[in-house]
Amino acid sequence: MCRVIADWLQAIPPLAVYLTVLGVVGIESLGIPLPGEVVLVSATLMATRPELAISAVWVAGAALVGAVVGDSIGYAIGRRYGIGLLQAAGRRFPKHFGPAHLGLAERAFARWGVVTVIVGRFVALLRILAGPLAGALKMPYRKFMPANFVGGLLWTVGTTAAVYALGIAAETWLKRFSWAGLVVAVVVGLVVGLLVKKRVIGLLAQPGEGAPAS
Repeated sequence: MCRVIADWLQAIPPLAVYLTVLGVVGIESLGIPLPGEVVLVSATLMATRPELAISAVWVAGAALVGAVVGDSIGYAIGRRYGIGLLQAAGRRFPKHFGPAHLGLAERAFARWGVVTVIVGRFVALLRILAGPLAGALKMPYRKFMPANFVGGLLWTVGTTAAVYALGIAAETWLKRFSWAGLVVAVVVGLVVGLLVKKRVIGLLAQPGEGAPAS
């Protein structure tokens, strides 16, 4: 799937790439499961190739707008239709919105409150559910919006900067350390990311009272 997305992005002009990043990240953020992170990473890697004329700054900017606007729309939908909408979505799409997923997200809000909106940007499950669930739980928008912007900024700029730096450095690594060195570095990075996500989920699985979402 990643390869298909990368090939498709390379076949369209730069403006269409930015709009695709904005649209996919935005739709994912409002609560519809799409590969926002894959599109963001693919577009950023394209920015390391001068012949493609893609700007990493514009990629990050498009992703940020999509993330903030999408989460805000998701918040509005959740506030308007309540938790019942998410439960109905869980029955229709149990793989993405099942009771276990929704319960995990609710525990995140109960334990961490508004911080969940920031942290959720880095965990696929929470990235999809944070906006709608914050609205459904009646989190005040004055608290939600700053967290929404900060989380979006950290995720989009942080991901773009890290991937861009890795892409630029890849050629040098290949020359100095061969493919084996690059593979080891990538594997280590993936393992660290998975351990962090596993730790977050583990914390949420533990019983305990947390701060209210509002």
